[in-house]
Amino acid sequence: MSIAVVGLGGIGGTAAGLLARGGRHDVTACVRAPLTRLTVEGPDGAFEVPLKALTDPTDAQPVDWVLFCTKTHETASAGPWLQRLCTPATKVAALQNGIDHVERISPYANGAGIVPALVYYNGERLAPDRVRYKPVSANELVVPDDDNGRAFAALMSATPFHVLASADFVTLKWRKLLVNAVANPITALTLQRFVVFERSDIQDLSIAILDEAGRVARADGARLRDDESQRVLATVRGFGVDLSTSTYFDRLAGKPFEVESLTGAIVAAGKRHGIATPLNGMLLTLLRAISEQNARSQS
Repeated sequence: MSIAVVGLGGIGGTAAGLLARGGRHDVTACVRAPLTRLTVEGPDGAFEVPLKALTDPTDAQPVDWVLFCTKTHETASAGPWLQRLCTPATKVAALQNGIDHVERISPYANGAGIVPALVYYNGERLAPDRVRYKPVSANELVVPDDDNGRAFAALMSATPFHVLASADFVTLKWRKLLVNAVANPITALTLQRFVVFERSDIQDLSIAILDEAGRVARADGARLRDDESQRVLATVRGFGVDLSTSTYFDRLAGKPFEVESLTGAIVAAGKRHGIATPLNGMLLTLLRAISEQNARSQS
C-alpha cells in the first residue's frame, strides 16, 4: 500500500515510524520542513527509520491511504494535501480528536472514504525528527466496525498497535471526548501535567464537568454507564502523572489549540439538544481567549 501521513506530530510521527519500520508499505510524510530520518521512542526503546518526505502538496500523487493526523483546527490549511493525495479510491484515516471527523474532512477529500479513528496512545513531538509515544489503553486505535474500519485495522497490522473495530462507535467517540473534556482544558489552564488530577478539588471539578457533558452525550445517542464520570476520571488518573495533553503542549509553545472540536463540540451539542452547559461553556470561553491570543501573537 502507498501511505501518506499528513501531520508529523506525536500522533502522526508515531504512526509513520511504526508503519515504516514494519516494511510492508510505502510510507511518505507530508511535512513543512524536509527530513530524511525519524526516531521514535516507545516502551521498548528507541528506533530510527529512513522516511521519505514531501514539503509541497503540488509534488504529491494519489495514494491508497492517507493518515490525517493534524490538529482539528489545522484541517483547512492541510486541505491542499488531501486534494492532491485523494481520489474516490483512497481511504483517509482521521487520527484526530472530536466527534465530527467525516464532516470536517470530507470537503477536501475528493470523495475518498473517511475512517474516523479514536487515538489511545499519548504522543509527544520532541524535535522535528523525533517523537515519543506511550500506549494508554489495550486498544491504541478504535474505528467503526465497517468495511473501511476493518481495512484500516488490517493496514495497521504491520505495527504493534491493536485496532478495535466497534459496532457502537457513537458511544466510544463520546467516551473519548469525555476524557478530553477534562484532560485538555484542565492541564492547559493550570499549566500542569496529569499530576494536577491528584488534587481532590480538581477531581470534584472534573466530575461536575463530566456529569454535565455526559447529559449531552446521552442526548446525542451515546450509551453511557451510570458511573461514567467516575470511570472517565479514573482513566485520566491512570495515564500517569508525567504525561499531558496536546492542548497543554500547545499552550506552552504559544500556539493556538483545539478548542472547537473538544469543549466546543460539547457546548455545540448541548445547544442542539437544549441542554445547558455552564461549566463547559466557561472552559470554552477561557480556552478561546488564550488560543485566539496565541494565534494573534503568532501572526
